[in-house]
Amino acid sequence: MCVFSLFLASKLLIAAKAVHATVTETEQPKWWERNAGPNMIDIHSTQEFLNALSGAGDRLVIVEFYGTWCASCRALFPKLCRTAEEHPEILFLKVNFDENKPMCKSLNVKVLPYFHFYRGADGQLESFSCSLAKFQKIKDAIVLHSTARCSIGPPRGVGDLNLESLSVPKEKQTESTAT
Repeated sequence: MCVFSLFLASKLLIAAKAVHATVTETEQPKWWERNAGPNMIDIHSTQEFLNALSGAGDRLVIVEFYGTWCASCRALFPKLCRTAEEHPEILFLKVNFDENKPMCKSLNVKVLPYFHFYRGADGQLESFSCSLAKFQKIKDAIVLHSTARCSIGPPRGVGDLNLESLSVPKEKQTESTAT
């Protein structure tokens, strides 16, 4: 009888491990890892940011600066995803503040969530902080900047951002962390 109890206990332990492995594999992504579609891109470096803006052509680009720990960012995110789905012609870039602090500080991002509106590589149109209660501000900016426009002067372009010094090649990053 004792041998049978040991046999049954080992079978239950194996079954419990299999169930745990299955649960781990189907774990949902964190809120900031979810994407609304192909027009919402995670930015992990200054170079990715510059490439995305340069590659946008004359598309409207909305950049959201967020923190994974920021309750306002989390509350706003589902509405932002719905907006991205409703506007496939707009490119949405998500920039994690903690992953990109030097770039964010260079762009004067001091509060979260914070938004920049760009017309592709041509320039920054507007920037502001926005909470869930003031989401209409984002909708109004989309309407304003989606219309045909004429220019009375050159906008602040990607070339004016001076972020290249923050974009260190991977080899140099490894060397600097090794010393």
